[in-house]
Amino acid sequence: MHTVDAVAMATKKQLVGIKGISEVKAEKMLKAAQELVNVGFTTAADVLESRKDLITLSTGSNAVDELLKGGIETGSITELFGEFRTGKTQLCHQLCVTCQLPVDRGGGEGKALYIDTEGTFRPQRLQAIAERYGLDGDSVLDNVAFARAYNSEHQMQLLIQASAMMAESRFALVIVDSATALFRTDYSGRGELAARQQELAKFLRALTKMADEFGVAVVITNQMTANPDSGMFAKDPLQPIGGNIMAHASCTRLRLKKSRGENRVMKVVDSPILPESDAIYSITEQGIQDELN
Repeated sequence: MHTVDAVAMATKKQLVGIKGISEVKAEKMLKAAQELVNVGFTTAADVLESRKDLITLSTGSNAVDELLKGGIETGSITELFGEFRTGKTQLCHQLCVTCQLPVDRGGGEGKALYIDTEGTFRPQRLQAIAERYGLDGDSVLDNVAFARAYNSEHQMQLLIQASAMMAESRFALVIVDSATALFRTDYSGRGELAARQQELAKFLRALTKMADEFGVAVVITNQMTANPDSGMFAKDPLQPIGGNIMAHASCTRLRLKKSRGENRVMKVVDSPILPESDAIYSITEQGIQDELN
């Protein structure tokens, strides 16, 4: 825990688990932190006012930005799910660059933090995208904190390190690509499904707190798998991994699908503010752009 907000959002059990903190001390810490940070009731008008401070990060495509009412929202989790080669990782690379742009150009004027679980991160892609925006490629790379996660426990440890880094420097974006891959390999088989879902829930909860605490945009990618409950005539035989736990943790869920050539389709599947709709974008050498004819 590196900020007062983190202490205010913690449970007494979590604080007591830290060496040297007794129950009495934990209660005093919680009380002091919660007095400094408003964790009680407020009015809807105050919530509306605070939400005006939230910015959106451009995706590089005008059509997609329009679909998302400006771009990827900060302060919450956005899930990108879809089949292989639909542009999930490409969009993550794009956001690593656009998050560094000035706010009036669709950016967040902050750094990006990237946790890669599948070995798909390519820094040269960032340099190509940076050139499109007139940014210095080396400076863009310096503003991206990267880590490769090798198992689900390591993935969680990296999130703790990330919180410490965010307490010291301005970040606008956190990416986990992919959020579910290591949990699937570490907990295989139906016998470990409950344990897998429990650990995944802890990880997603930590991401939610990070989005709240630091106001960053959290973007996670997710794979799809066969739906065991779908029959021969089912509308969609595929479903995103993670079940209800993933569905409830993600504030905005976006499905990416293949289209003609390098064109792709993004569909809003679930959002508290966006209507169900879709937009076409393309994957080019210089990142995500509008549809190619």
